[in-house]
Formats: sequence, structure tokens, C-alpha cells
Amino acid sequence: MAEKKTNKNHKQNQAIVRIVLMVAILICANILASYFHKGIDLTKEKRFTLSDPTKKLLHNMKEVAVIDVYLKGKFPSGLQRLQEAVRERLSSFKDLAGNKIIFRFSDPFEGKSEDEKKQISIELRQKGIIPLELRTNNEEEFTSKIFFPYALIQYNGKEMTVKLTEQLSGRNSEESISYSETILEYKFASALNMMGKPDVAHLAYVTGNGEPLGVNTYDMLSSLGHRYWLDTIDLRRGSEISLAYDAILIIQPTDTFTGPEKLKIDQYVMRGGHVLFSLNMLQASLDSLVHSPSFIAMDYRLELDELLYRYGVRVNKDMVEDIQNMQLGRTMNDGAPELHNWIYYPKINPTSEHPIVRNMDFIRAGFTNSIDTILSPGIKKTVLLQTSKYSLKAQSPVRVSLSMMNYPLKEEMFNKSYLPVAVLLEGKFRSAFTNKLAPSYLKLLHDSLHQDFKAVCDSENKVIVTSIGDAFINSYNQRDGYQQMNYYYWTKEYFANRDFLLNCIEYLTDKTNILESRSKEMKLRLLDNMRVKDEKSTWQFVNVAIPIGAVLVFASAYFFFRKRRYEIKLNEKTPSANV
Repeated sequence: MAEKKTNKNHKQNQAIVRIVLMVAILICANILASYFHKGIDLTKEKRFTLSDPTKKLLHNMKEVAVIDVYLKGKFPSGLQRLQEAVRERLSSFKDLAGNKIIFRFSDPFEGKSEDEKKQISIELRQKGIIPLELRTNNEEEFTSKIFFPYALIQYNGKEMTVKLTEQLSGRNSEESISYSETILEYKFASALNMMGKPDVAHLAYVTGNGEPLGVNTYDMLSSLGHRYWLDTIDLRRGSEISLAYDAILIIQPTDTFTGPEKLKIDQYVMRGGHVLFSLNMLQASLDSLVHSPSFIAMDYRLELDELLYRYGVRVNKDMVEDIQNMQLGRTMNDGAPELHNWIYYPKINPTSEHPIVRNMDFIRAGFTNSIDTILSPGIKKTVLLQTSKYSLKAQSPVRVSLSMMNYPLKEEMFNKSYLPVAVLLEGKFRSAFTNKLAPSYLKLLHDSLHQDFKAVCDSENKVIVTSIGDAFINSYNQRDGYQQMNYYYWTKEYFANRDFLLNCIEYLTDKTNILESRSKEMKLRLLDNMRVKDEKSTWQFVNVAIPIGAVLVFASAYFFFRKRRYEIKLNEKTPSANV
């Protein structure tokens, strides 16, 4: 008896030790997992894998970034998915940056009185956080809720707002949510990158050749001014463009560029400066149609052809007509607009895989010229934007008439496809003034101005040339004030013009390549709503009955074989009866 009792106690002690060891192992494993987290991304598009520039940014963080996400609460499935995507993305940031990333979800209105909500709303608006109303109308009830699809980042003594949702033109809410998920990494990484820099890039808006400057450039200049140090320079003054400017913008000039002015641009590029050209070669404006139903679009004679030709492109003196276009309205007697296709305003759908425009929404273009790429040794040319499959180009001088709105658009008439309208040029550019300057002028540059003529860039450089008309110009009227450059009055649509401008400048000036994270694509895999409705009961039964049935089968099998095993052991221990 004593021996049996001892064996029993020994087995109990062994069981207790095993349980204690298992608990200790689980605790240690969880502690280690909190410090050393590693996941395997099995998705086809690698949606949970951060890009290399983002990883480098997070590893090199010096300060703590506090991120307040205001998208908290119960939402419809789309917003709920976006909320979880934000949580997953910030968690992946925290896995790399450790305690340098602190994020929290909160509802600014939670537990607040009506007066407190009004004050909070005013404070958030000052930070660019605009509340939205979510309306839900189902068979049972109609509900309305205010929510904030924004995150506020505090880092390196700075503060920046990140909008979490994007509304794509002509796309449904599911597609817009999917796109919003896709660019979450870029939005957060770009904000941290910009706030972490000791100094922002310096830009110069070039004037002196008829470039617009006033209420119609308010949105462009203010958008750039929020992110960069922005100045204006008059190209007619001074002997050179200072390299203190990381990039210059030449937007819609209308006056001829003189030789000295072109030389300043050329030598700025040769010395490593970056340029964004947004040109329109023909005199074309809707204002010309106010007093007359038609006008003739003539050449501005900008005289930039040779300069751009040497860099690798030619902006043609033509006008693009596109079957995929914006609509122009006429106000009827009752005040309602009557919309017609306006073939002179292409609606550009970015299809390039380049990070500047990858996954970007439609871009609103005005009167537009086509661009040809020219053979230029050592220069890489990337078409960023192009027209649709059904396009046409009319050579200057072009008669533009409102009567074109009355004719039906036939695809066979538009026999030109995918005409480039924005091109990125990269490489070691060669000067357009090589062997064209008098020796006396070169001596004057060296002796008096202390400048040496450069015939070729010392290192790789970047230039972007676009011909998408007034795409960066905002409208203005006395009643509504200025509008965003994204906004198109007649159809009340928003486009990606501002994103395109900011991405171009970021690509030209930022050396961290954070823009690469925009290249990620997330496939939208939606259920068939009709099948969901028809087969709802079947799949509910499958999802509920099969797991329960599997557990019951497993349990029955387990107890059957356990009972059978003990019966065999019992028979082996029981001595056979002597016959």
C-alpha cells in the first residue's frame, strides 16, 4: 500500500512540475514575442511588408512619434476594415521602431457635451481635421454619426495631420477604401520623413515670363508652402539661379524666354538643380469663349524648344483632343447646367507604374499639347501621363469652337493612342549652349561673375516636363472665392492634380525614396452580392455545423480509442484463469 501511495504522489508531483514548466514557457515566449516579433507575409501583393526606405526611416528614428488616430468606434464594414488596416500598419511600424512609435485610437467627441464638441471641432479644423457625417440607412432605422478619418502625428517638435480616406473619382466606396489602405504606409512614412528632417527643401516659383501669380495660384502655392520653404524669383534679374533652391517651378509661361534666361535655367540644371516645367505652347483659354463662340489658338513662341530637345523631349505646338474628356457646361434659362463633352480637356488616367503616379486617381487637364521623346544619350525617359486610346492632335493654329460640343464623338475619328503629356527625364544632362557661347562671354562669366560654364552634369539629375494645361491652376470667382486645383466646377468632381504636383516635387527633392511605398498595390477581392443573398443560409449552416460536427467526431474518436486502449491494458494486467 505504501509503495502505491508513493508512486501516486510522485506522479502528482510530476504533473505539477509539467504544468508549472508549461506556464513558465508560455510566459517567457510571450515576453520574447513582445520584443522580437517576426511575421510571414503570405499575401500575393505583400500588403503587410514594408518597403526598404520605410524600414530605413523607422530604424533611424531619433525621437518618439506620438500618433493619435481619431478613427475609433463602430463603423460599416468598409471603414471597419480601414480602421483595422491602420492598426496593422502602425503595429508594423512599431515592430521596427520599438518605443519610438506610440499610437492610440480615440474619439474626440466621446463623453463630451454639445458645447465641448463645438469647441473641439473648431480646434481640430484649425489643424486640418474636418469632421465627416456618416449616414446609415437600413431596413430598421436611419442613423447619423460624426466621425474623423484622420490621424495627428507629433514628432521632432512638429505636428502634421494625415487624412486616412481617399475618394476616387468614378469609383465606388469599396474601391476607394481599398486605395486608402494601399497608401497608408506612404502617408505615415512620408509625414515622419518630412517632420524628421532638420530643414525642408527650398523651392522657387519662377516669374518674369508671364507665369500666373495671384488668386489662381493660391492653392498651388499654399499647398507647396505647407510642406516646403517656398520663394519666388524673377528670371529677368540676377546672373544665375541659386543652388540654394533644391528645385524650381516654371508654370505656364506666356512670354518668350531670352537667351540669357535660358542659359540661367540650363546652368542651374547642369549644376544639379531640378526643374518642373508645366507648359502650354498655344494661347488657349476658356475666357476667350466668353464673348465669342470660337477662337484661334496661336503659338506663344516660348523659344524653349532647343533647351528641352537637348534634355530629351519636345513639347509640340498642337492641341490634344480626347474622347475621354471633361464636360463643359452651359447654364440654361432655369439656372441648371447643361453638360457636354469638351474634347479639348482630356481626363487623364495615370497608368504608369512609376511611384509618382502609381495607383493615382484621374487628373484634370486643360488645353493640352502632346510630347515627343527624343533620342538623347544617357537620359532615361519615363512617360508619367498619357492620353486615352482614342485621341487626336490638331496642329497649330487650331480653331477652338463651342460648336464641337454638339457633335457626337466617334471612336474612329480619334486615331491616335496614348499621347504622352508628362515625362520624367533622368540622367547626366548635356548643356544646350555647348559651343554656342562667344569666348568673350565665357571670359566675362569667369572673371566678373566668377562662374564657369558647365557643359554636362557632374551627377545624375532629374527634370519633369508636363503639358497638361492649367492642371495646377485653381478657379476663382467672387461668390465662392478660390477653389482647389483638384476641383472641377461643372461636374463637382475632385481629381488628383494636387497629389501629382506634390509627388513630382517630392521625387525631385527627396533622397530617401519614401515615394517608393506608393508602388504597393492591393487587390480588391469582393464577394458576389447575388450569391451571398441566395446562398446565405447554406454558408451559415456550413460555417456553424461543420466546425461543431468536426469537434464531435474528434471527441468521439478520442474517447473510443482511449477506452479501447485502457481495456487492452486492463486485459493484459488481469491474469488468465487456470482451466
